[in-house]
Amino acid sequence: IAKALSKNVRILILDEPTSSLNEDDSENLLNLILELKKQGVTCIMISHKLKEVLAIADKVTVLRDGKTVASLDRSELSEEVIIKHMVGREIKNIYPKREHVAIGDVTFEVKDWKVYDYNVSRQLLNGINLTLRKGEILGLAGLMGAGRTEFALSVFGNPRKYKVEGVALKDGHIINYAKPKDAISDGFAYVSEDRKGDGLILDQDIKQNITLSSLKSLTKNFVIDKNKEIIESEQYRKNLHIKTPSIDVKVSSLSGGNQQKVSLAKWMMTRPDILILDEPTRGIDVGAKYEIYTLMNQLVEQGMSIIMISSELPEVLGMSDRICVVSGGVIAGEMSAEEATQEKIMKLCTEN
Repeated sequence: IAKALSKNVRILILDEPTSSLNEDDSENLLNLILELKKQGVTCIMISHKLKEVLAIADKVTVLRDGKTVASLDRSELSEEVIIKHMVGREIKNIYPKREHVAIGDVTFEVKDWKVYDYNVSRQLLNGINLTLRKGEILGLAGLMGAGRTEFALSVFGNPRKYKVEGVALKDGHIINYAKPKDAISDGFAYVSEDRKGDGLILDQDIKQNITLSSLKSLTKNFVIDKNKEIIESEQYRKNLHIKTPSIDVKVSSLSGGNQQKVSLAKWMMTRPDILILDEPTRGIDVGAKYEIYTLMNQLVEQGMSIIMISSELPEVLGMSDRICVVSGGVIAGEMSAEEATQEKIMKLCTEN
């Protein structure tokens, strides 16, 4: 952004400028855009965050399937109107409520969990204690850099080779995975926050990406059953409403929302007991968000347990049964969704 402004620009195009920023930095950027407007700079901001669009836009153009479907003046703007045009129908509540909430016994637990990163010579987590119940969505809130992703990776086979101390239990049994393959075999799945860098192989097709973590179930005598691969992939394409003319299309050609659905399909095919979602809706439109939220509700109704890491507080509040706030490498607080507010969460985020 600074580089762009150094060119003495008259027209500034910002493509998802706040997707990797926390709330304070996002607010500073929006104020900067309003200041540039006063100086005569024209700004085009591409964003999926509707509250930010409503805060600064004089005019909104809504695109769907490569076409302009609406151009709205400021007087016509509201979140409901924009959503209606984006998805082609009304969505009264973007966070769908579960019809059947049946939270069971503790299925995963960590005690006095400590994580040290040799690469930066820093203690990332220091004494984390948390539990996850069967059929529950546990929200992990916190500022960026609080250690939430590092926690997820440390329990999912520790691919970054942190120094890990503490006790982890799954269904009452102590677990100690040497690599992600062990965690996958024992019913864990992890949807990365960086779908393009870590979650998908962009040059491969949809079919290959969906089956990537489940090749063992498709293999007989060291040969992949291509027919079975096609049938399974096509089923997940239909179930997750992945918009594509064919499962042979390269993942790189899909929109962000459809790429995220492919990443989810890959892990659903492993049939996990525990699903860790790291920023599951980052950079995707409101229609795809709603579909992913609906899917999450379906999965926990079927008995799966979900840990959802998110920097979007409305998402944490709207989808979680229980919320843990990570700050300064510890759990700064825990609360039910009913008692949680954005103010309470932000206060805990900034205490340590």
